[in-house]
Amino acid sequence: MTLLETQGLTAHYGDFQALFGIDLEVRAGEAVTLVGANGAGKSTLLRALCGQLPVAADQILFDGQPVGGLRADRLVRLGLAMVPEGRRLFPSLTVEENLQIGASSNRPGPWSLERIYGLFPILKERRKTPSTALSGGQQQMVAIGRGLMSNPRLLLCDEISLGLAPVVVKDVYAALPAVMAEGTAVVVVEQDIGQATRFAERFYCLCEGRVVLSGRCDAVDRDAIRQAYFGL
Repeated sequence: MTLLETQGLTAHYGDFQALFGIDLEVRAGEAVTLVGANGAGKSTLLRALCGQLPVAADQILFDGQPVGGLRADRLVRLGLAMVPEGRRLFPSLTVEENLQIGASSNRPGPWSLERIYGLFPILKERRKTPSTALSGGQQQMVAIGRGLMSNPRLLLCDEISLGLAPVVVKDVYAALPAVMAEGTAVVVVEQDIGQATRFAERFYCLCEGRVVLSGRCDAVDRDAIRQAYFGL
């Protein structure tokens, strides 16, 4: 079942056009990755999906309903959550307070503080710690946990491995199958093609604001993805 669909999606920053006719589909419960070089339009696409950029209503469908241009808080209530690049935690709040903010939409579902602590045990140990005192990997866990606390049907993750040590990236990605086991679809923006294709079922490769290659990760030659990645 299609959960999210874009139809000829365009997006602008003022007079500058950043996305050109993006067609994308995410099915319920699946993992999709967006790959591409810096400036390819990956983060812009996520911002458009989560209500941070003005787009036409019918260019984004969520569960069959046009949602383009809806405010971010309304999209969260519908079941779409974002883990932003750079984590963007509230520095004056503790780990637990940051997580509790994610539950402000009051959506019913399986995710609670205890479930988050079960997924990331280190956060329970540090639940009273200010978020600024955490390592980068721990902050990323809080950001993911905060998104899950809204009990989303679709979790958008923007550059969740950026700046993290390989062992930490492995731990973060190891938690995502448990998220999908609850029926939540996951879209991950990733620059590491190997990591992206190991995790996801399908991929979309962006270059200069356009989809230049897409398909199943296990059915496309990785060299073809690399060539599309660099616009060759």
